[in-house]
Amino acid sequence: MNAIVKNIPNSITCLNITAGCIAIIFALQGNSEIYGMAAYNWAYIFIGIAAVMDFLDGFAARLLHAYSELGKELDSLCDAVSFGVAPAMVLFSTLERLGSCEWLRWGALLIPVFGVLRLAKFNIDTRQTTSFIGLPIPANAIFWIGYTALCNETQGYACEWWCVIPVLLLECWLMVSPVKLFSLKFKTWGWKGNQFRWLLIATAVVLPASMGTPGLMWLIIAYILYGAINRE
Repeated sequence: MNAIVKNIPNSITCLNITAGCIAIIFALQGNSEIYGMAAYNWAYIFIGIAAVMDFLDGFAARLLHAYSELGKELDSLCDAVSFGVAPAMVLFSTLERLGSCEWLRWGALLIPVFGVLRLAKFNIDTRQTTSFIGLPIPANAIFWIGYTALCNETQGYACEWWCVIPVLLLECWLMVSPVKLFSLKFKTWGWKGNQFRWLLIATAVVLPASMGTPGLMWLIIAYILYGAINRE
């Protein structure tokens, strides 16, 4: 029984990479309608499912006291696929579908490259137990969901090379940067000491509700700004 309990978090982590792989499959289908919805929307959904699994595996590990080196490495490998490769394929497919410069779409491959650098740095950095140094790779994936959704809705400036390149380079740099950002791990549920966490949760409700999927891009921008303001 103990062996089963200890592997519950790892099983959830495997659901993470499964969802990420499904997201990649849908991303490569582009604008095709699947089950009444554009394939890229299914890709967004499955990246979101992967993010939920990424949260739940850590929650389960803490709840069951089932920490392990295997779980730590497995989590990083799955995140590399779900939040590195999957959003890269979403961006690649979006730029291809919207007729952006042919060479531009290949820039999407920077996302998994910097993503795995981010994960490798995180695994050996003992300072990132309660906060982050650099943008977490799941947040990066959420940003690209919002950004590509904006491209799909406007088919304008957001998918032009002069807009994509600076955004892509900045996002990649943020993952490996020394920028300090807070985590959503609550020690207490009170307002004091958790102001920016509660504010981020409220923002996560308001922006997507008012702006739709592109609001996720602004949510991550807000998270970075809150992190810059937060002095704790």
